Amino acid sequence: MKKNIAVVWGGYSSEWIVSEKSMVGICSFLDTKLYNVYSVKIDRQSWNVVADGAEYPVDKNDFSFSVEGEKVNIDFAYITIHGTPGEDGHLQGYFDMIGMPYSSCGLMASALTFNKYICNNYLKNFGITVAKSRHFTKDMSYDLGQVGEELGYPLFVKPNTGGSSFATTKVKSLNDFQKAMDDAFNEAEDVVAESFISGVEVTCGCYKIGNEKTLLPLTEVVTTNEFFDYNAKYAGQVEEITPARISEEMTLRIQQLTSRIYDLVGAKGIIRADFIISDNVPFLLEVNTTPGMTVTSFIPQQVKAAGLSMTDVLTDIIEEEYKKVK
Repeated sequence: MKKNIAVVWGGYSSEWIVSEKSMVGICSFLDTKLYNVYSVKIDRQSWNVVADGAEYPVDKNDFSFSVEGEKVNIDFAYITIHGTPGEDGHLQGYFDMIGMPYSSCGLMASALTFNKYICNNYLKNFGITVAKSRHFTKDMSYDLGQVGEELGYPLFVKPNTGGSSFATTKVKSLNDFQKAMDDAFNEAEDVVAESFISGVEVTCGCYKIGNEKTLLPLTEVVTTNEFFDYNAKYAGQVEEITPARISEEMTLRIQQLTSRIYDLVGAKGIIRADFIISDNVPFLLEVNTTPGMTVTSFIPQQVKAAGLSMTDVLTDIIEEEYKKVK
């Protein structure tokens, strides 16, 4: 009998637009010979299964839904919400409570990695190299002139708990600093200012099935924009080269770092770790536990370059997590 798979997308942040694209990608990858696939949209107003132009409310007691009086039970949730509540541990906690297996990292790992500042400083304690940074909340007092002197210009200002480069600004002088902070605070409750690192940007995917971890080929990110911003990510203003044009030695080093980070944060499912290589030193930018999954996203590119099938990879992840719970 086919399992019923819910591809859960949407969320409460600006990233719901990206989440929708990932949902379409995942639905195209899943093996419909094995699974009945349902799209489940979550927003602040409702949780609904979207099918054939109709919407069916989700029963939050057990994550089921009904069609013409017939109950449909979901067997597995594939979470592709970029942002809250699907990337920060909230949804994971709910699924843990009702005993629903799901694709991504658990509550603790999701909460840790979603907070960029805390995650990077946690990993720094284990020898992972990260950029110098400062953390701010709305009720803090701070001297931007002093921060600029400490971090140097240019620097980056971004929401601490966000992604897809929304409200991220490359600040070149003190004159631009306050507006960048205001933009970031409009997106999140806390903000990070981070030193600029010049170098080659790469990203590495990783997943684990049983005791076997798979480190994917690296992707090199090249853009003529100021940085890898929203337009570079989603409007084609970027060149993505897989495998990355770096030495085998550096490739192996970054794969090993990604593997170590996977274990240190307690990850499961597919993650992606982003780095900038500067003066032959890889600096960790961030850890992404619900990476983009459009047909042209980094992970599908890397899976293809590794000679693997996205359909097979997702099937392995679903079956691995399903057997743990069921």
